[in-house]
Amino acid sequence: MASKKTIGWVIIIVLLTLVAGFILGNYFSSKTLGRRLFLSSGNKINVILDVIDEEYVDSVNMKDLVEEAIPKLISELDPHSAYIPADKLKAANEDLEGHFGGIGVGFVVQDDTIMVVSVVSGGPSEQAGIQAGDRLVTIGDSLFAGVGIKTEQIISTLRGATGSKIKLGIKRNNSDKIIHYEIIRGEIPDKTVETAYEISKGIGYIKVKKFARTTYDEFVQALAQLMDAGCQSFILDLRSNTGGILEVSINMANEFLSRGQLIVYRQGRASPRNDAIANGAGTCQENQITLLMDEISASASEVMAGAIQDNDRGLIIGRRSYGKGLVQNPITFSDGSALRLTIARYYTPSGRCIQRNYQLGKSDAYEQEWIDRFSHGESFSKDSIKQDESLKYKTAAGRTVYGGGGIMPDIFVPRDTSGITSYYINLENNDIFYRYAFKYVDQRRKQMKQFKNYESLYSYLKKQPILEEVVRFADANGIRPRTNLIHVSAQLIENRTIAYIVGNAFGNESLYAVVMKDDPVVLKAVDVIKKGEAKPEFIRKNIPADTTQTK
Repeated sequence: MASKKTIGWVIIIVLLTLVAGFILGNYFSSKTLGRRLFLSSGNKINVILDVIDEEYVDSVNMKDLVEEAIPKLISELDPHSAYIPADKLKAANEDLEGHFGGIGVGFVVQDDTIMVVSVVSGGPSEQAGIQAGDRLVTIGDSLFAGVGIKTEQIISTLRGATGSKIKLGIKRNNSDKIIHYEIIRGEIPDKTVETAYEISKGIGYIKVKKFARTTYDEFVQALAQLMDAGCQSFILDLRSNTGGILEVSINMANEFLSRGQLIVYRQGRASPRNDAIANGAGTCQENQITLLMDEISASASEVMAGAIQDNDRGLIIGRRSYGKGLVQNPITFSDGSALRLTIARYYTPSGRCIQRNYQLGKSDAYEQEWIDRFSHGESFSKDSIKQDESLKYKTAAGRTVYGGGGIMPDIFVPRDTSGITSYYINLENNDIFYRYAFKYVDQRRKQMKQFKNYESLYSYLKKQPILEEVVRFADANGIRPRTNLIHVSAQLIENRTIAYIVGNAFGNESLYAVVMKDDPVVLKAVDVIKKGEAKPEFIRKNIPADTTQTK
């Protein structure tokens, strides 16, 4: 029988064990509860990343993990918020700057060789002596001919910081001798006003491809040149213009509006309403203006179109625009990456937001809805476009316009598909027109000098067997002839090829002058202006009977 002393020790040991168990259990319980409460806080993502970094079974590259996670996080927001990694931010910003560091050449890759198509006037390459028609064989110490090089790699190699040096090896006039150049990269303008010329007596045509920092200055200069040439009415072509810097489109719209007229306003949950109002300093407040739009015209393009339409200032001609009414704020991080976060919506003067419907995190469905427009036939028939009657608004003079889904044109012009066949599309997708045009001019550079202007070259080309030659060139490049389809597309193939030849020889303005000869949207705009139908007083006098004021 155990002694009282032994029993006493047993009791003490049991009590100590219970106390220790209670303390340890309480400790681990409190640690678990503390972790659970901490993970419930608003900064859960940082906590999860810390836990993975400290406790995950294998080592993880946390930087790569974060870079993979951020785009997925942002994708749960609206379709236009975006994360831009550091290695892509420079290119993204350059697109909106209107200039970049480079050597100043245009080129085409033909027969696995980089062919210089054009040289920027006054640029580094022209100053060094490089000419159109030169073959670029080496860049630095690397061979860039006959190696299946991609255009994107050529561009990234030729571009660089202004003031930096680059070595080029050039072949000229089919000579085997390589001429070596060392070129100091300069600031190369990326012209956003692609062309501006008098398209018909007294009517100026201006093509704007995007809204970059330099676009307003380019636009004002184009207006001044056209007015000096006698133009009093204008066609502003914003087709395929996906937008850019909002303030630039506001400044451009200001050129056509009277003092006090609302251009656009922005408003968001954390962004109070901000109005942009015309200051009355515009140079074209009395001139006729038409804007050309299509399914790709978006964002800043739609801001300008909305300002012109809602103030009954001019006419929108073409097809319904894309429908982007969200404003992004750029936020740059210390590692060189950036977030473009949607912070507001913009509204046209009538109060409508033209942003298409979307659901958070459903970007694929959002893009599919835009694609479905084509299958529903809205590019070919105005009647196939369904407007939301709950989003009906009125312009200043009482014309009915709609919010949501883009800007509906005042004059609808269907997409012209006459002559477009699978054979034509195949030629276009393989750059046959551009490549053939370069080859044509390159083989006749001395002959080209006899043509004093693009009109004389155009007249000459119209008498040449261009169609047959393009078909043979395409066949040699793997696109076999299809007689029936060639017959259907014959005029389109010939006209497009001649336009590229003229453009290669005389520049962009000449190319557009040829292309626009048969463009139905442009022809409609010219007709409207000649009849005086783009004048504000005419627009106001021809308002449909339904002028009930709504929103």
